[in-house]
Order: sequence, then C-alpha cells, then structure tokens
Amino acid sequence: MDSVLLLLSLWALVGSASLQTVGPCPDRLLGQERRKTCPRPCTLDRDCGSKRQCLCDGQCGLSCVAPGRTCPWPLPVAENTEVRLLSPTHSFSALLEVRCKPGFALSSGLDAIIRRCQGDRQWSGDEPTCTEVQITEGEPEPEPTEALTCPLPKDVTDTFSIQGNASVGTSIHYSCLSGADLVGSSENFCQENQTWQYPHPICKKVYCQPPKDVEHGYVVAVQKTEYEVGFDVHFLCKKNFLLDGPQKVTCLPNGSWSEAPPHCRIRCLIPAERSRVVIGGVKRWPFDVTDAMVPHGENVTFFCKHPNKMCSFTASQTCYDGHLQPPACYLEPTWLQYKLFPHRLVSEIEACDLEEMA
Repeated sequence: MDSVLLLLSLWALVGSASLQTVGPCPDRLLGQERRKTCPRPCTLDRDCGSKRQCLCDGQCGLSCVAPGRTCPWPLPVAENTEVRLLSPTHSFSALLEVRCKPGFALSSGLDAIIRRCQGDRQWSGDEPTCTEVQITEGEPEPEPTEALTCPLPKDVTDTFSIQGNASVGTSIHYSCLSGADLVGSSENFCQENQTWQYPHPICKKVYCQPPKDVEHGYVVAVQKTEYEVGFDVHFLCKKNFLLDGPQKVTCLPNGSWSEAPPHCRIRCLIPAERSRVVIGGVKRWPFDVTDAMVPHGENVTFFCKHPNKMCSFTASQTCYDGHLQPPACYLEPTWLQYKLFPHRLVSEIEACDLEEMA
C-alpha cells in the first residue's frame, strides 16, 4: 500500500499530464498547476536566446530555462523531517528526498517524498508534514519487508554516475562519466511493477574539432579529423615570429578547446639609425642589435631633445606585430650631425633635470 501511495505522490509531483505524454518531457498544462507561472515554451534552444536553453521543466513541459539557476539550499531545519539532496548540486532539475524522523510519518502515508528544483527556482510540491505515530499498547510491530527495486544492468552502472536508489516509487538521476554527452532522459522513475518508466539513456562520446591554423606558425599534433577529450595540441611559430597566446590547448569534455589558438607576431624594425636607444635596460646602437629588430612586445626607449634646453628626455614605444613607431618628440639626427658631432647627438647629451621638466 505504501508503494502505491508513493507512486501516486510522484505522479502528482510531475503533473497529471505526464501520464498521457509520449517522450521525455510532458506537454505544457493548460489546466490546474501547482505553479503560478511557467517559463516561455519552446521546442529548440534557439527559441530561448543566448542565456537560456530549451529544457524539460516538469509540469511546464519544454521551457526556456537558465540551467545554472538554483533552488534554496540548505532548507530551513524542520523539527520532524530529514532532507537529503540526491543530486550533486541544487541547480535546475536537481532532486531532494524528504523523510520523517523515527517516530513520525508523512500524512500521505509514503515513506519519502521526492521534490525537484523547478525553473522558477522553487522546489516542486508542497512542504511535507510529519506527524507523530501513535502506537497502541500491545499491538505487534510490523515485520520488516525487503524493499522492491528496479534492475540496473552492469553496462548502465559502468557507464553512468547515478544519484538516488532504484527502489520502487523513487527516481534516479544519470550523469555520464567524464568525456561523454548524455543522450536521452537524465532522470528515470522506478515503477510499481519494478520496471523503469523510460529506457536508459546513452552516453555519446564527445570530440573536439581540429584547432584553427595559426598564421606564420605550426600546429604540433597528430593530424586527426577529431580529437578525444583530454588530448593536448601544441603550437610553434616560424623563425622571427613570437608566440602570443597559449603554447598548448586541451580538448575539454564539452567539445571545445581550453583556450583560443595563439597568434604568431612578427618582429619590428627599430625606426632609428643614428641615435642610440634603450632595449632591455641597455643603451645600444640599432646596428649592434641583430637585424636591427626587436621581438613583438619589446619596449624601445628613444631620446628626445628638450625644446628650450641642451638636455634630453626619454619616451618609450612598444613593438606590436611588426609595428613600432618612434615617439612624436623623436628626431633622427642627420648624417652630418652623426659624423661630425657624435657627442652632441641627443642620445649622448646630458639628461634633463626631472624637476625642471615638471
């Protein structure tokens, strides 16, 4: 009798329309509902915009739901009930189980009640009430009976992580092991006749598509049409190019790469010939630098002349992917200045007093 009542309670939880539906999600109800409102109905994810998905929301049917939204947890401590979360988190579609403490019983006569986190961020059903069990003196205690369960084949238990138990009148929640995508209903219900309400789902292995080619670079990996979860791909740049971004990316369980591919940035020609510059903290002539070039991301400091005094001050520019412009204040010395008056070059004269510059 208890198992029959428990089954009826769970049917009430998911909605009377679910008894007549075909498929993993009940149709949207038009009659009485326990909820005040339902999210927007949908048939595909594209009906819901970028931040929501088309998911089964119990009585509301396929609805636009933000899957990351959560229901209140932990629940306020009740005097006579015990609450246990059956899912890893308390987000949308999570399940919790409510039982009475010893000496108390649910008014419905069930051993436990299952509640679901709905799209409106509330747990389904009403708050259960536990009342004290009245034991008549001399009345024999009922003998314990073995709980009836639905079978879970080994290939199912080896494929899924399962939350909940397989007892008659209760639900379980499937999640695929790492690297697989669940196809089918993520939840199942053990019926009175010890059979499952839905077929067990399957886990479809997830792959990543080959990463995009890197201009002026190489993808270091075995050439494949698709890559398994956990596979690493490395990147290298051609000579005279600098890697800007990750040197390695990994295929994630959601079928995407851990980061976007990098860029290979080209070196910059130093836009000065007859004036020293500062590179890496060292004052150098450009012709003393290999190819008179600096790598992408390198800072180059130029010397500029004070407009009214015979002193110099500095201004820095950064090489970005082959582009390095001298600062507006920099003036390249003439050939005669460089040859006849090398000690009067702006890069060689005394630095201006910073206080005077202010």
